[in-house]
Amino acid sequence: MAEVLSQSQIDALLNSMQSGGGAEEKKEEKPEIKYKKYDFYSPKKYTKDRLKMLRTIYDNYARIASSQINGLFKVASEVEVIGVEEQRYYEFGNALSDTDVLTIAKVKLQGEVQKVPMLLHITPTIMISMIDRMIGGMGTDSVPMSYVYTDIEYALYQRIIRYFLNINHDVWNSNVGLEVEFDRLEENPSMYQGVSVDEAVVIIMLEIKMQGLSGVLNVCIPGTLMSDIFEVIDKTKHLADVDDAGVRQSDRDDILDSIRNSELDVMAQLGIARLSLDDVYNFQVGDVINLNKPKDSDVTLHIAGQPWFVGQLGVHNKNMAVKIQDRVEEE
Repeated sequence: MAEVLSQSQIDALLNSMQSGGGAEEKKEEKPEIKYKKYDFYSPKKYTKDRLKMLRTIYDNYARIASSQINGLFKVASEVEVIGVEEQRYYEFGNALSDTDVLTIAKVKLQGEVQKVPMLLHITPTIMISMIDRMIGGMGTDSVPMSYVYTDIEYALYQRIIRYFLNINHDVWNSNVGLEVEFDRLEENPSMYQGVSVDEAVVIIMLEIKMQGLSGVLNVCIPGTLMSDIFEVIDKTKHLADVDDAGVRQSDRDDILDSIRNSELDVMAQLGIARLSLDDVYNFQVGDVINLNKPKDSDVTLHIAGQPWFVGQLGVHNKNMAVKIQDRVEEE
């Protein structure tokens, strides 16, 4: 015998059907988490802390580069670090086409020239815009990625890229003495063999936005150079930990001795007189200049051009001298 439903059960069933509750509710699908595959055959050489330090350095680089672009090309621009990645050099090289231009830069670390250079690449869209503005144009036309530079544009390319290279000295100075100098332009990146294809490199990607156009500046630092840089930084940090003040006691004494033996110019100012040019022109031997001060008034002693003491003028061992009586109070 079929089960008989009560009125309340019938109402509840009708309400659930009207509200769609009768149908099976679909479970909310959670977004699939994607993980980056790790290659155990070529493990990463640099920790997240190292890459974070590089990002901080090139964040400062981006601010200086933006200011230089604004000043040189008279246009508002934005430069931002969009990524710092560790790759193999062949991955970086394969991303470049035969028409791209690669900048080869010599690196001096603590005054010594390194065997491995630093590499830079700028997309043609931004570089051609800068070149156009440099020769008086508006720099608003976009060009394809396969653009081929002319001989005149190569000369202007070198001049512009030197500005970007010179920034490295300022941004690295707080960590290590690093100077980057222009070496040459490589017109066919696939033929460049200065870096081993399997060598680990760090790629710093900076996005440049300028007058409606955008492009990327890629800085490629080979692993050999990175190892030398971090080695110098670690040594400097170790020496800095020798003393809480950052300097060993013996070094502190040497610095203080050097300061004590330094020479300063000391000048005694008798007074100040204001004369016209005509009076100075008509000076004769025997003329008297009124200093507008009593004869027994104090004399001001100036050290390195700044007033420090007041004293009394007199004689010591048959030489003119000043006896210090008080210190000049700061205004």
